[in-house]
Amino acid sequence: MMNTLRSDGEGASVTVRHGTLDSPPELAPVRPGEELPWDRLVDYLAPRLAEQGVHLPAALSVRQFPNGSANLTYLLSFGEVRLVLRRPPFGEIAPGAHDMRREYRVLSKLWRQYGRAPRALLFCADRDVVGSDFVVSEYRSGVVIWGALPASMRGLPDAARRVGLATVDALADLHLVDPSSCGLGDLGRPEGYLTRQLTGWRHRWELVATPDLDAAMTETGDRLARTLPPSPASAILHNDFKIDNCQFTPGAPDRVTSVFDWDMATLGDPLADLGALLEYWPDPSDTPDDHALHVPGLETLGLPTRAEVVERYAARTGIDVSRISWYQAFSCWRTAVVCQQLYNRYLHGDSADERMVSRGESVPGLAARALRLAREVVG
Repeated sequence: MMNTLRSDGEGASVTVRHGTLDSPPELAPVRPGEELPWDRLVDYLAPRLAEQGVHLPAALSVRQFPNGSANLTYLLSFGEVRLVLRRPPFGEIAPGAHDMRREYRVLSKLWRQYGRAPRALLFCADRDVVGSDFVVSEYRSGVVIWGALPASMRGLPDAARRVGLATVDALADLHLVDPSSCGLGDLGRPEGYLTRQLTGWRHRWELVATPDLDAAMTETGDRLARTLPPSPASAILHNDFKIDNCQFTPGAPDRVTSVFDWDMATLGDPLADLGALLEYWPDPSDTPDDHALHVPGLETLGLPTRAEVVERYAARTGIDVSRISWYQAFSCWRTAVVCQQLYNRYLHGDSADERMVSRGESVPGLAARALRLAREVVG
């Protein structure tokens, strides 16, 4: 749950710290060019949070969560109280992407039935405040696993395997939540979900297509359309579920405590989430020229294989996974589009994040892999 804020009668002022701060891991100074109008933000937040019994007792100190690739995420510290602000990236936004209203809607309700979802406290649609929509949520401490196990887990037996299985369990448990039980029964339109996904991502590719990759990407989309599988019962989808969107308690690899980045959540085919997880997951079958797009280092940790991931998910949910190859091909194809979008943003000066160059460099390999996987799908 959120921290309770003290009220000492003093107004909050703003200090953006670019030096040291007693802060948890995963934080860094705000990247140049990604600063927000902090004074205006505090003036907006203070009375609205007070209506919820939350008062801002101290000056604001800001740090940034630097590891995400798209949405901008900041830690807002008011003395001992910490909150998280998320907003879309600067520049032109792809249709339907970076939906902070959707994230607020999901996280203001889902936490009641799915304890791994942080609680959202406030949504702002007034773009005069920080230049875009944004959502403010509770802050949760813990560890996020990127390319290495945290020190608190390194001496534990089979720690990476346990982390992997816990990640699968967290996804399966999300899909077992009854959407109507937490007021999310009308979050999306599950009927025809896969067809709409194909249409939408085809359009997004057309907006950023490059001549050298267009033939492969178009053929993949055509093959996916011809081999479209029947969907199981709909579920709440995260739509970007992966290890580095999960958080663990230090020293406790057997349960995911928090899941982040909910701006694409909807109702639809749960196997789309599983397919995405598989395309962020290393496997012994991968080669240097044909591999999932995972964080470097994950391949050496000792995670379960992709086959074990599928088996674990099926056992926990009871969902038929016999057509999972289609979902994996779709996810790889979609990821290629996303990476090209991110690279385009960098080329057009909408992002100063140098990591976007590597996203662009990954697109040819992803496009080739997606086409190979799509050609192997049996309709």
